[in-house]
Amino acid sequence: MGVGELGNFAAYGFAPASLIAPLGCVSVIASAVISVVFLKETLRASDIIGGTLAVAGTYLLVTFAPHTSTHITAHLVQYYAMSWHFLVYLFIEVIVFCVLLYVYKRRKVKHIVIVMLLVALLASLTVISVKAVSGMITESLKGHLQLTYPIFYVMLIVMVASCAFQIKFLNQAMKMFDATEVVPINFVFFTASAILAGIVFYQEFEGLALLNILMFLLGCLLSFLGVFLIARNRPKIKQQDRTFIAMGKIPGGRHTDKVQPEAKSLTYGSLAAKLMCNRAGQTDDS
Repeated sequence: MGVGELGNFAAYGFAPASLIAPLGCVSVIASAVISVVFLKETLRASDIIGGTLAVAGTYLLVTFAPHTSTHITAHLVQYYAMSWHFLVYLFIEVIVFCVLLYVYKRRKVKHIVIVMLLVALLASLTVISVKAVSGMITESLKGHLQLTYPIFYVMLIVMVASCAFQIKFLNQAMKMFDATEVVPINFVFFTASAILAGIVFYQEFEGLALLNILMFLLGCLLSFLGVFLIARNRPKIKQQDRTFIAMGKIPGGRHTDKVQPEAKSLTYGSLAAKLMCNRAGQTDDS
């Protein structure tokens, strides 16, 4: 898993973010194949149809996505960060995030869409910062040192902070909802936010033909539908219900008030304490 995430991080330094993010559907397909081959899960018709749609969508994404990736330098990142369209985008994102956080924390609205939107808004900042950090590291390895500029460390802090809070909200979603609901919604929201971040911040669709844009969006739609079909109706892992019955409510049985000795006594936790418990149990049985 760590090697895969490292490869994903490196990919942002060589390819557009709008191309890397939608290819996450490949991991969903791989998970479905592993579950059938190794975990002996039943291969369903929706798995076959969903996998076919996801593969077709991936083909369209790779074919019609923007392939020209600019060299990410510190000066270029500073220029993008101060552009008016990104500042407007960032202002709107902060407002929406604060409203959703207020509804989620203060109003106690525990809806999956609200939690996943919080994750997606953080993910857009993660994609922007990851691509900036990865691109500047790539340029530094080529001989053009970029690590001396303050914008590199600003993006590094944004990357770490957004990843941490993103994982926090995602873990909360996994505790409240089933994985079959979280996975497809998270994939759709994350991909949409990553594509939007690439368009707004890195201007990746600039100069792209209308046909390429339409076919790219069709590829995203097919990938979304494929992931939904693969994830839906998966076996849900339910926690066993734990029912506790008070000792005084057990029919035909008695109990003593103090079977366990006091924590301050000398016999607490010792062999004598265990003997006391055993004697008390024998007295109740008799």
